[in-house]
Amino acid sequence: MKRIYAGLVAMVLAASASIGCADEIKIGIVNTERVLRESAPAIAAQKRIEKEFAARDQNLQKMAKQAKDLQAQLDKEGMTMSDSDRAAKERDLANLSRDFQRMQREFREDLNLRKNEELATVIEKANKAITSIAQSEKYDLILQEAVYRSPKIDITDKVIKALANEK
Repeated sequence: MKRIYAGLVAMVLAASASIGCADEIKIGIVNTERVLRESAPAIAAQKRIEKEFAARDQNLQKMAKQAKDLQAQLDKEGMTMSDSDRAAKERDLANLSRDFQRMQREFREDLNLRKNEELATVIEKANKAITSIAQSEKYDLILQEAVYRSPKIDITDKVIKALANEK
């Protein structure tokens, strides 16, 4: 992907050289990672996800504590328990561990799905803000990723500010 961007930049620069100095090409760069980390929609999305998954996370933590306590009880009292009691506790621990692993896997899958949904929404809003900035400030090219970005062409702060002002 970076090669494609580099190729596009090279083509734009080559085209500008052939056109001459009469028309300046205006290029901007956006640090997408910063936008996804610092923009108001990204922060709001993170808070929504945390709130949505807090109860399930607490439930998983309780289950982990139950399994740990049951394992500690087995380790401590296992030798003095009757065989049937120890077998029942071991079966309970195995069932609890299996349920915990299943719930943890479902939690991660659901969390990743929601994060991807929210991420797509934030990216869509960011792209609209970038397009608006490009049109209003007459940019010829705006790239969202670059190996190196000069501070003078980095418009990330403008995008973050535009997203903060968006309602």
